[in-house]
Amino acid sequence: MTETPSVLVIGGGSTGCGIARDLAMRGLDVTLVEKGNLTHGTTGRMHGLLHSGGRYAVSDQPSARECIEENRVLRRIASHCVEMTGGLFVQRPEDDDEYFEEKLEGCRECGIPAEVLSAEEAREMEPYLAKDIKRAIRVPDAAIDPFRLCVANAADAIDHGARVEPHAEVVDVLVEDGEVVGVEVLHGDTHLGIAQGEPGTHEKMYADYVVNATGAWAGQIGEMAGVEVAVRPSKGVMTIMNVRQVDTVINRCRPKGDADIVVPHETTCILGTTDEEVEDPEDYPEEGWEVDLMIDTLSELVPMLADARTIRSFWGVRPLYEPPGTGTEDPTDITRDFFLLDHGDRDDLPGMSSIVGGKLTTYRMMAEKISDHVCEKVGVEADCRTAEVPLPGSDDFSVLRDWMDEFGIRSPVGRRSAQRLGSRTDDVLGDWNRPNPVVCECEAVTRAEIHDAMDHSGTDLNGVRIRTRASMGNCQGAFCCHRMANELFEDHSELVVRESLDELYQERWKGERHALWGEQLSQAMLKHMLHATTMNRGGDPAASESGVDFAAFDAGAGVTAAAGGSSGAADDDRAATDGGVSDADS
Repeated sequence: MTETPSVLVIGGGSTGCGIARDLAMRGLDVTLVEKGNLTHGTTGRMHGLLHSGGRYAVSDQPSARECIEENRVLRRIASHCVEMTGGLFVQRPEDDDEYFEEKLEGCRECGIPAEVLSAEEAREMEPYLAKDIKRAIRVPDAAIDPFRLCVANAADAIDHGARVEPHAEVVDVLVEDGEVVGVEVLHGDTHLGIAQGEPGTHEKMYADYVVNATGAWAGQIGEMAGVEVAVRPSKGVMTIMNVRQVDTVINRCRPKGDADIVVPHETTCILGTTDEEVEDPEDYPEEGWEVDLMIDTLSELVPMLADARTIRSFWGVRPLYEPPGTGTEDPTDITRDFFLLDHGDRDDLPGMSSIVGGKLTTYRMMAEKISDHVCEKVGVEADCRTAEVPLPGSDDFSVLRDWMDEFGIRSPVGRRSAQRLGSRTDDVLGDWNRPNPVVCECEAVTRAEIHDAMDHSGTDLNGVRIRTRASMGNCQGAFCCHRMANELFEDHSELVVRESLDELYQERWKGERHALWGEQLSQAMLKHMLHATTMNRGGDPAASESGVDFAAFDAGAGVTAAAGGSSGAADDDRAATDGGVSDADS
């Protein structure tokens, strides 16, 4: 073993980033690898709820107690990532009175503050709730930005000496003499500001201990090492609305069921969700009826959702796990607790542990538990400090003030920038000595923020998106994707810039294609025309054979119309895969 024990963490979601931060703060030599962007997996595909524990107060009280404990911690250490919206569990006339009382009592048993509101009091908080609701329970739910949270954890890990490598896919787990000694990764072609690996090359990384924190993908890493990690991936759909129809988290107060939550998030609302077990966390059907279910069912709680504009939908996969032999058939019945699997003790394969299950709200607790375990394995005595030390950006929240005069940007743009950057606002905006126009109007993201994100994400514009929310607003990048790419042009070739723009554009389109009806269909066509024709992204027909395929786009719209407002276009239509831009530009 080296003088300073080395640990390799696989997985750049909330848990992996939390583990990297915790171990780095304890003085270990830490490397984190992630095959995509940070938040590439489940973390980047969740509804943004910071649980109070209320959702589990009847069915899974241990998880509920963990949630309220970590809810309080994250509001303290990650204040710039959390909006204290509060939450309501709303009862409709057809919902069971007995379950309402069980929910109330369960919250109180778990230490979750819970207050009963009359229908009138609930509608005073949220005027667009249905007129026929019976009553509600108020709990301290909140909204959390998972992208900002992961970036803050990774940044703090780097500040404490860690190496963080996004776009570094594990292709093999290295086993020598019956012990895990590291991994082999393939570095992607993306040019990243923080990455040390050579793009397009393989690298063998050795460590004294390996942590598998890949969530729903944990079984795949386990298979590379020759052990079984029986994760049960469960998919759920989320649908994003164009504005905030509510400012409080709205839960349906009934036993388990689909389409039972609305989470206000930044400038939008996110509707969720379903719970359906899948075989492969990356290969599963995304079906239009699931989106329709969200809108139709949640309109019973918030009627205006029925006529509201949907801007995109996405699916996430939960990393559910239960000990072998439990035999639960319905994924909604599987505990949301987390499990630490020591493969030395369990499988006679020392040198690696996996952490599975859990949820974003408890990521820090999960990271603490496995970091304690790793330190014991490598002989390090060091206490966890992550519950007390604020994340970068949260240590001085007084920065949330009007920056208009100091930094030359308009309010409320200044307030939005300060909310995202927190205590880093002075460093990012104050040190910027060039013109600072707004690059993304929907999310009020300035040029200074774009360049700050590029310092870490390099040419990966999806990484810039994750750090800033640029292109995540109502227009879904129609008016800012090319502006973001333009900021790369000073330091990178035209080919690199175009490839980065294409990747960002296609990532935005991937979610939009599930919302092609009503006003959003017109918005999507406008975006298509702007990008495929005005900027000649389809290729000049006079210079190539790869012109824009308008017929494919029209065919996709026709499929949508024929489906009666459903979001699902045929998968083999170009409209459903690349927005009508030719393969040469995809």
